[in-house]
Amino acid sequence: MGESITHLKVPVEPEQRGTCLGPDGSVAHVSRVLGMISGRWKLPILFRLFAEPAMRTSQLLRDIPDLSQKVLTQHLRELESDGLVARRDLGRQPPHVEYRLTHAGLNLLPVLMSMREFSRSHSLDTVERSAD
Repeated sequence: MGESITHLKVPVEPEQRGTCLGPDGSVAHVSRVLGMISGRWKLPILFRLFAEPAMRTSQLLRDIPDLSQKVLTQHLRELESDGLVARRDLGRQPPHVEYRLTHAGLNLLPVLMSMREFSRSHSLDTVERSAD
């Protein structure tokens, strides 16, 4: 039964296994980032904020079809608490709030672009292999 557990077969020396699987290992860090961006609308929100330096809630709602105000607010709060998005209240009446990416949010762009390229190349590889 123990042999069927594949996550214990990480190709590292046994004394270095914590580097990958420990509480501060690679798996924990990658899982944390995936948790930050999981949610149906988080990636569309992040990519819109990559495209525009600052956006109001109404702009995000216009640009992302089928996204409700409630879910947008929820996702923006989660992204803010994860340190990826900053909320800026401009102190006007009626309330004027803008959202922008933080430094951490901007640093996430190359990671997401790498994931996009992996997806593109993986899709092509899968199609090519199935054709052979």
